[in-house]
Amino acid sequence: MTSLISKSQRAKALCLAMAFFASTASAEVPRVGIYTSPPRSFSTATYWLEGAQGVVLIDTQFLPQEGQRALREAERSTGKKVTTALVLHPNPDKFNGTALMQASGVQVFTSAQVASHIPAVHKIRLGWFAQDYQPDYPNEAAKPSVFGERTVTADWSGVKVKLHVLGPGCSAAHVVAQVDDAVFVGDLINPDNHAWLELGLIDDWLRRLDEIKAMTPKRVFPGRGLPGGPELIERQAEYLRFVQKTVQADKPSGSLGWLTKLRLQRAIEGRYPALGYPIFVRDGLEAVWRAEALKAAAPR
Repeated sequence: MTSLISKSQRAKALCLAMAFFASTASAEVPRVGIYTSPPRSFSTATYWLEGAQGVVLIDTQFLPQEGQRALREAERSTGKKVTTALVLHPNPDKFNGTALMQASGVQVFTSAQVASHIPAVHKIRLGWFAQDYQPDYPNEAAKPSVFGERTVTADWSGVKVKLHVLGPGCSAAHVVAQVDDAVFVGDLINPDNHAWLELGLIDDWLRRLDEIKAMTPKRVFPGRGLPGGPELIERQAEYLRFVQKTVQADKPSGSLGWLTKLRLQRAIEGRYPALGYPIFVRDGLEAVWRAEALKAAAPR
């Protein structure tokens, strides 16, 4: 895999996050920090939010040991205990650290919709990853607690967070956490890497981005890659529209042939040569092709 997040980029991400919240920290707007895992576990970000009574983590990491490192870093940096964690969507880099955190006394939450998809996703990913990552990869599916099935506002250890329950996008269901004018979006926005297109749901994904835009955030914190402002929303939308139009230009029908797939890969990677993890888009092209073929064949 290429164009992985370097140590200097991880340090820059932490500085950006800290600078934003340090200038506005109050009872309503907590300080934020970031732990980024090594490339082997997909340079995954876990954010921490410091409240008056404790610390909240956003996502639990791909490997449980990385989740524990994120927890320890948050507690070392704040001098407070991590009390709560949130899983944003059903992908293992978000939920695999759940059980170990629960064993440490952390309450881990997600929406009913996200929780319902975790067992099936875990079963697939276990087949993909267990051999390469054992003994670190969990054999059992994560079981976070459910905060509900509709958007709610919670007060976790003095952190007031609005939990937006959203539909499918890069995963089958999503939660976006909003704290004041900052949003934590998981892999719905991936500024430094190709998009995870496994489900091929580009139209749904674009609707999720419109919903995030309607939250009027000033800061956007992605699941991997550097945080930024609302321009990251449009950058992600532009990428998805390019992928979709590139596939549509081939008038998709039937199955995706290997030569056509190779040509599509080259077009997308040529348009975005600096993005990391090209495997994300390569593995998703067949799903995008099927989705666009179904649209083209549907009665108008």
